[in-house]
Amino acid sequence: MSDVSAVQPRRSLIFTPGNRPDMFPKGLKTGADIVTVDLEDAIAPQHKDEARDKTLALFANLPETGDIECMVRVNTIRSADGLKDLSAIIAADTPPAAIMLPKVKSAEEIELLDELLIDSCQNIRFHVIIETNDGLDRCYDIAKSSQRIDSLLFGAVDMAAELRVEPVWEPLFRARSQLVHAAAGAGLDLIDVPFLDLEDMAGLKEEAERSAALGFTGKGAIHPKQIATLNEAFSPTDAQIDYARRVIQAFEEGDSGLVLVDNKLIEKPVLRSMYRILAVAEAAQKRN
Repeated sequence: MSDVSAVQPRRSLIFTPGNRPDMFPKGLKTGADIVTVDLEDAIAPQHKDEARDKTLALFANLPETGDIECMVRVNTIRSADGLKDLSAIIAADTPPAAIMLPKVKSAEEIELLDELLIDSCQNIRFHVIIETNDGLDRCYDIAKSSQRIDSLLFGAVDMAAELRVEPVWEPLFRARSQLVHAAAGAGLDLIDVPFLDLEDMAGLKEEAERSAALGFTGKGAIHPKQIATLNEAFSPTDAQIDYARRVIQAFEEGDSGLVLVDNKLIEKPVLRSMYRILAVAEAAQKRN
């Protein structure tokens, strides 16, 4: 994976409510890699229709977003509101470039949606939230169910409720680890749940670093003041960038599948992660 243009940094994500299009430009200025207009959790049932109409009007006249990734979180497609969301997106002259899909329970849901969007919406990308026991159990199949999928997201609050545990690190460690394997196996990014305590910046930093060490590529935010911490936690360090460059150079100058770097034997499959480190670093530097 030496093509750095193929990597989209997804270190941080922030939501803006669909019924408040005036907040979208503010979201673009937070420094987040992803801004998601929300039609699901942020919108009360009586405001769903209004939010849908305002959101599609926003994407019909989208302001300049630069290289920030913008998408819409629809309601679950197993609900009436979710079906309305999809119908409106399909009918739109300028649909969003990507949609976030909550509470996905099976690969069949994604395959069905893939077919529904095959004509005028053939370029729409998917970002899939895993937040149920069924979804976790089938996450490997879900991750590979469509070429449209760019990332999985961990919905820890709903998952914890299903597991009858607190939404904290220890009881959800296995679920996180399982999603790391599923996302890596499909070549997808993996975005962790937002840290909900706005006053605990040290806790945010610790959890973000633990997520990054486990294999997540980003994390959601509930407030702009969390973004800088997330971007730092999920960006390669100078030491990692230097090491990646030296490993790549060693292989480029060598003639075998093994090289010695810092007195450690490195096998060629490691190159893939080294190229990714450099790609994320370069893309993130442009963003910053």
